[in-house]
Amino acid sequence: MKPEVQEAIEYMTELKEESGVPKNVKTKISVIITELQQAQDKELSLLINKLLSDLDDISSDANLDSFTRQQIWSISSMLEAIDC
Repeated sequence: MKPEVQEAIEYMTELKEESGVPKNVKTKISVIITELQQAQDKELSLLINKLLSDLDDISSDANLDSFTRQQIWSISSMLEAIDC
């Protein structure tokens, strides 16, 4: 697993454990973490594109506070920067 992917997983894990994050967002983040952990390097590019779309959907959630939304955007930026 690429170090950049591991860093993104760690950041999402911290976000998932915060008390102010809505339960449905935590569930979606858990799914994203699992998918990244199980990904093979050869399919990583396609997976990241799918996950970026998923994160965009999450960031549109009306229940998110601005700080959490910004954290999700940071995760998206981390994933976009991964060289596949």
